[in-house]
Amino acid sequence: MSVFTRVTESEVSAWLTRFSVGTARALTPISEGIENTNYFLSTTDGEFVLTLYERVPAEDLPFYLNFTAHLARSGVAVPTPIADRTGALFSILNGRPAALTQRIAGRPVMQPGVLHCMAVGRELGRLHNASRAFRTRISNKRGPGWTLSTSRAVRPFVSADQNALIENELKFQRERRQTRLPNGAIHADLFRDNVLFDGDNLSGLIDFGFAATDEFAYDLAITANDWCVVPGGEFDDARLHALLAAYVSERPLTEAEQVAWPALLRAAAIRFWLSRLYDLHLPRAAELNTPHDPAVFENILRLRIAKPGFWPTNLQAEAV
Repeated sequence: MSVFTRVTESEVSAWLTRFSVGTARALTPISEGIENTNYFLSTTDGEFVLTLYERVPAEDLPFYLNFTAHLARSGVAVPTPIADRTGALFSILNGRPAALTQRIAGRPVMQPGVLHCMAVGRELGRLHNASRAFRTRISNKRGPGWTLSTSRAVRPFVSADQNALIENELKFQRERRQTRLPNGAIHADLFRDNVLFDGDNLSGLIDFGFAATDEFAYDLAITANDWCVVPGGEFDDARLHALLAAYVSERPLTEAEQVAWPALLRAAAIRFWLSRLYDLHLPRAAELNTPHDPAVFENILRLRIAKPGFWPTNLQAEAV
């Protein structure tokens, strides 16, 4: 979340007249993240998050917003999108598609423990179960085509050794993708800063800007690579076991997913290494922006190749 498009209180007040949420009282920019413009918005009727979508085409927004609305109706802990008086979930504000969502109480936990990982694993499993009833599909904008084009864009900024690593990994992932795994709408970015805890309780999964139709186990791998690692990228076994055991208590993995697990961890690592390289070396202008260190996921990728994290099949037995 960043600020690329400035919005004034008078501009948001005029835009809010299409909603039944009261009048604006305070508008506060959110600096974390790198994709969209986000503000906390207080009105006379409640607390909301205003998002202006900077890269998402307007024709794709119904997928993201309807998916979140579907999850909320299914009992998954997500912020509910707010429809305007016409029933629309987004409209144009300052030249950008904009949406209003419920603001959920809570804060990210940046140093999670076993109980936090257990809560995240369980909620992600519930999300994937609910996703199976969501019929709309959209290709992953950070899928194979994106990884190839992004690898070419960052090539001048990395070493020959790094380029060779990227090229070899993309070849490996192309071959891995020949096996079809269970899929549906996924979050695709469930990092620590995209989960809120109110005290010890998980209160919400947020920021669905990368949601797409993709493999459920890939979504789990993305989550594991962020929630369950120590500095340097090695897994913390206790946190990893907690995350995976809680997930499979809601949705056990198929045999094919278990076999693919080491490759999925690598796929998650290369995806975020490339995106961080791109954002570091080819940034967009923003009033507030917080790019992340690409070296974190370079290290994770190298570790996942050198020390494959095979699926702990004993977890399946616990879940059955």
